[in-house]
This record gives sequence, C-alpha cells and structure tokens, in this order.
Amino acid sequence: MTAESPAAGDGPDSVPAADGSESLPADDDTERSPIEVSDLAVSFGDVPVVTGIDLRVERGSLVGLVGPNGAGKTTVLRAIKGTLSPDAGEVRLGGAPAESLSAREAGRRVASVPQETNLAFDFRVRQIVEMGRTPHLGRFDGHGPDDERAVREAMDAAGVARFADRAITEVSGGERQRVLLARALAQETPSLLLDEPTASLDVNHAVRTLELVRDLVDDGRAALAAIHDLDVAARYCDEIVVLADGGVRAAGRPEEVLTARTLRDAFDAEAFVGGNPATGTPTVTAFGAFGASDGSDGDGEGESAASPDSRRVHVVGSGRPAARAVARLAAAGHAVSVGVVPEGDTAAGVAADADARAVTAPPFAAVPAERRAEAVSLARKADVTVVVGEAGTAVEADAEPGDGTEANAAILAASDRVAYVGDDGEGGNQFGDDELLDAVRGNDASDE
Repeated sequence: MTAESPAAGDGPDSVPAADGSESLPADDDTERSPIEVSDLAVSFGDVPVVTGIDLRVERGSLVGLVGPNGAGKTTVLRAIKGTLSPDAGEVRLGGAPAESLSAREAGRRVASVPQETNLAFDFRVRQIVEMGRTPHLGRFDGHGPDDERAVREAMDAAGVARFADRAITEVSGGERQRVLLARALAQETPSLLLDEPTASLDVNHAVRTLELVRDLVDDGRAALAAIHDLDVAARYCDEIVVLADGGVRAAGRPEEVLTARTLRDAFDAEAFVGGNPATGTPTVTAFGAFGASDGSDGDGEGESAASPDSRRVHVVGSGRPAARAVARLAAAGHAVSVGVVPEGDTAAGVAADADARAVTAPPFAAVPAERRAEAVSLARKADVTVVVGEAGTAVEADAEPGDGTEANAAILAASDRVAYVGDDGEGGNQFGDDELLDAVRGNDASDE
C-alpha cells in the first residue's frame, strides 16, 4: 500500500461541493487511488464472511472479484459502497476514509450497479436514471443542463433511451439491469462497483455492457466487478482477485491467477486452463473433482494440484479426442505426455497449454526415428499408456515401416500397462470423463 492521502476537505487541493455544504477532491488530483481496501473484515452476527481483505483499484483498471458462491464478493462490494459497516479494516475512496464521507459525498466518488433489480415503485426509466444525479444536487436544486446531458449520455450508452418513458415495472429483468447501469453512469463518478453486471443479460447485451465498462476504464475510470464467468473475467479484467473461504486466495493478472492449482483450491474443482485463440486470454474448462484430493503436489509439470493417486500418463492418439484426454488428465493432476502427433495437431496445442510434453513429427511423412524413440521413452516411464479412439483400431492394422502406426505399436510395446478409451470397434472416439479417469486408475476392463 502507498502512503495515505489526506481526506477530502483537509488540504488545499479540495474544492467546494455543489451545494456548498461539503468539499471534494480537486479533479486534477491523480495521486489518490479511487478504491483502497485494507484488512477488511465483515461478519453477520457471529458468522465471519470475509477477513483480512486487501485490494486496490487504480484509475484505468478493471479488477474482477471471482470466487465460489458465498465467498463474500457482494459483501466486499457493499462494504466499499457503505451499505454495511465492516467489523475491522478500512475502506478509502479517493484517499478519504469511507466512514468519514456523507452519503452524498460518497455518491460523488463511487457508483454501483447491484445484482438485485427489484424496483417496486412505478417510476419511469428516465426518472430512475435521473436518480444518479442526486449526489451532485443541493437539497433544493433542480436538474440543469449538465444533469440533462449526463442522463442523456448514460441512457444512450446503456442502450435504454428507446424505452425511457416506460415504467420500470414494465421492462424485463435484463432491461432493468441496463437501467441500473445507466443510473450509475449518470452519476459520473471516478469509480464503479458492479455486482454480476451481466447476470440477467443476453449474449449481445452482456458483451456490449462489458465493452462499455472496458471503454470507461480505458478513459480513466476505476472499476471493481464481481464476475462469476472466469472466461469473461480473463477477457476484460486487468487484474483478478480470487476470494474463497473468507479470504483472498490469489490476486494479480489473469494469466497469473487463473491456474489449475488456484482454481482447485478456491472452487474445489478440477480445471484445465488454456488459451483462447480468438482473444488471446486464458480460458477455463472446469470439471467436477474426481475422487478425494489432499491438495499435495504431484510429480506432474505445470500448475496442477495433484490427487493422491496422481500417475504418469502417456496418451496415444491425435486430434480432438486426444486433446480432450490431455486436458482432462492434466486437470485431474496427472503428469501427462502425448505423441507422436503431427506438428500443429490440436492435442499438441492443448499439451502446450497444460505444460505437458508433446512429441511431434511433420505431418504426412514418416516419423523420424529420434521422435519415435522419444515417445517410446515417455511411454516406458509412464504408469499407464492411454490409447484414445481410432488410434486403438489403427494400431491393430498392418503398419508401414516408419509411419505413425508403426510408432504407436512401438510405444504400446514399451508400455507396462495400456488402457483403451473411446474405441467402439468401429473407429469411434467418444468417451466420458469417468471412463477416462477410471482407465487411468486401473478400474477399466479395457486394460491390457
């Protein structure tokens, strides 16, 4: 944490508020972090929810809060907004302790988009958005040109201008969410808090909303968002804070935080983390935990946390079936290798994402002897070799000297144990997670 800045109104860099009753930081003060949370603790009754939470959101940064249900994401947002009082710790908004700010002054520093969209009164959409200007008005002030501009721009940005005159009770849940976003935008604060901002939105409006938030951040605002979709968090957030069991489990850039180990620890789920070829950001495929895990390190490479029965597994096959097998086995904590596969094969790409060994060879050509020897060595060291789908049928066919089938036959001959999955006798390649993991454990009748 950097040194704390003086509270609003305590120094020469403050200016009178619009109603003359309070003071705000000058617009050109760039030293203060818009949102700072230090050692935050909140409990409901005698039940602790979060403890020791530290985070900071700078201008030009979108920080995502992720974690399992009940981890405390909404609680942290409410504590920052001031709708609940923490048991310990401190929240600072623009350098000032939040507890020292009036509701109006806090409303000039941070705006929120809540997850709940229950609006009982029959207000018009425009009136709901206009409520965002309340912190900027004196007790008896009416809306001026700046307020009208802010409301108009906010409705346009959130895509609600076309039903501005409809009653809020007559719009859909997704439309209500966009109205609340427009209200927050009309508030024109340096910081935004968003609680599951796309939960009620269709794909089109979800993307538009996140692109809008991203644009606002790129223009200099700070935003903290609770997000349940890890791929979305990876795509749009500059940093991610993982909450679990009442505390921060990890924090940093998406590629640093979204690892199999962290996700297993926080979500109690096995996960494969790869790269999204369209966005270049991490993408997460989660699986239910298979069997017990003590969270100990295994013999595998990479970031996966291993289960107690982690094994070395060599995969024989190619294409999507082999890629599926590599991803699932890596997520389960096994030390995986694959090959020989053609250069550029899907399985080789997934192996790279899993930090697993892949033996490759030029496609449509004889497998070089050194590549075959490399794969044979991996299979010999493996506890089990898994033959996926059509590869099992192909091995049984007559092999041409030097081709991929001959290499696979040599690999199988060197293996202590071989298990076949997804081979229905007709070149099929469908298999389920349980079939694959049971085969590795030795619970499958297809073992040789």
